[in-house]
Parts: sequence; structure tokens; C-alpha cells
Amino acid sequence: MDAMALRRRRLRGALFEGLCALASFAGVGILLAILIYIVRQGAGALDLAFFTATPKPVGETGGGIANAIVGTLLIVAVAAAIALPIGIGAGIYLAEFGRGRFADLVRLVADVLTGVPSIVIGILAYELVVVTMHRFSALAGGVALAALMLPPLVRTTEEILRLVPGEYREAALALGAPRWRTVLTVIVPAATGGLITGVMLALARAAGETAPLLFTAFGNNFWNLNPGQPTAALPLQIYQYVISPYDDWHRQAWAAALVLVTIVFVLSALARLATRSTRRGNQ
Repeated sequence: MDAMALRRRRLRGALFEGLCALASFAGVGILLAILIYIVRQGAGALDLAFFTATPKPVGETGGGIANAIVGTLLIVAVAAAIALPIGIGAGIYLAEFGRGRFADLVRLVADVLTGVPSIVIGILAYELVVVTMHRFSALAGGVALAALMLPPLVRTTEEILRLVPGEYREAALALGAPRWRTVLTVIVPAATGGLITGVMLALARAAGETAPLLFTAFGNNFWNLNPGQPTAALPLQIYQYVISPYDDWHRQAWAAALVLVTIVFVLSALARLATRSTRRGNQ
């Protein structure tokens, strides 16, 4: 009887393992199918001019998305400059100092903001920044993307710092280091790899957002390095090209999507490398 029960348990375990593996393969297969389709549709439009030229006027073929690539980097840089200090600082506070109702409120707000649709964040940034400045701008787009980056940054930073062994804190405090010095010189350096992973993933999410930029950055077919002016971005360029009636713009939209996916992939890969290097260093 025990042998039969053990055999049934093993059979059920193998069945569930097989189902989990099948679900994993299905997810990976769908992702690969999407990537392969994007590569097939967009690779043909990639050339030097695509990366160095600006969009052509309506009706003309050719042109590129150089201004959109630079605009994306500009907007994401503005968002990072706003979100990283606030998000990491709030995460450090929650992990090391936050107690009581205020800390619980901060966690609740971060969790709620995580589920807010990005278009709602875009409308809020429009009211707070665009209406105030009386114009669209990269700064407004950066504020919107920063609002999207903050919740995962706060919660990721808190969880990563909580994974640092308590012995690190005890050893530093036993040597006479104050709490703030312990956090800055012992705890944060020990969690650097995890923090970099959270930052990279937040940047990857921000780089691919479109809805908030429709109400804030607005787009621009020319070069612009002024954060106070309307600015092009890859998601906006893709959106504008896809809804157009021109086949050449559709082809360039696929190519721009391929570039955007590549940027997100590179950021995610860098996050994985940072995690691996940290694990090897700890070993």
C-alpha cells in the first residue's frame, strides 16, 4: 500500500512538473515567435540612414529615427534623474528606518501606484506640468515616466535591502558606526547588484511606454536637446507611423519596434549580468 501511494505521488509530481515545463515552453515560444516576427518585418528597413537621419516629410520615402532615439534617451534620463534618488531613498527608509503608520502608508501608495494605468499617469503629468508650462516637453514626459518608475523602485529597493544578512548590520553597529553610516557604507554596497537590477528593469519599462508621452512629450520630427521643448521618442514614432496610411512608414515602424525591443533586451541583460556578478562576488 505504501509503495502504491508513493508511486501515485511520484506520478502526480511528474505530471505537474510536465505541465509546468509545458507552460514555460509555451510562454518562451510565444515570446520567440513575437521576436522573430518583429525581426522579419523590421530588419529590412535597418540601414545607416535609419539611425542617422530624421523623418522625411509626409509622402516622401526614406528618412530615419535618429531624433527619436536621442529623444528617448533624453526623456528616460530626465525620468531617471527624478525617480532614482526618490525611489531608492524611499526604499532605504522603508527597509531600514520605516516603522509605524507612515511607513505602511508609503507601502500602500507604492502598491496602488503600481496598478495605475500609464495613461492616467500621463493625464496627471499633463495637468501638472504641460498646463503649467503651457507647452509639451521632454521634462513633462520625464515626470510621467518617473511616476511609473517610482513604485517598483521603492518596493524593489526595500525587498533587496531586507535580503542583506542581519549580521552585517550587527557587526557595523558593534564597531561603533552610527545607523546612517552602516546603511550607506555596509548595507547599500552589499545590495548593489540587486539595486542595479531594479534600476535597469525600471528603465526598461519606462523606455517602452507610449501612452504617457502622448500627453506630455507629444513628439517632434526634428532634432531637439532642450528638455523644455516637445521631443520625439521611439514609442511615439512607432505609434505615429503605424496609424499612417503609408507603407514606407509601416516598414519603418517595424524597424523602430525592433530597435526599441533591442534596447529593452539590452537593459534586461545588463540587469541579469549585474545579478550574476554580485552572486559570484558573494560566493
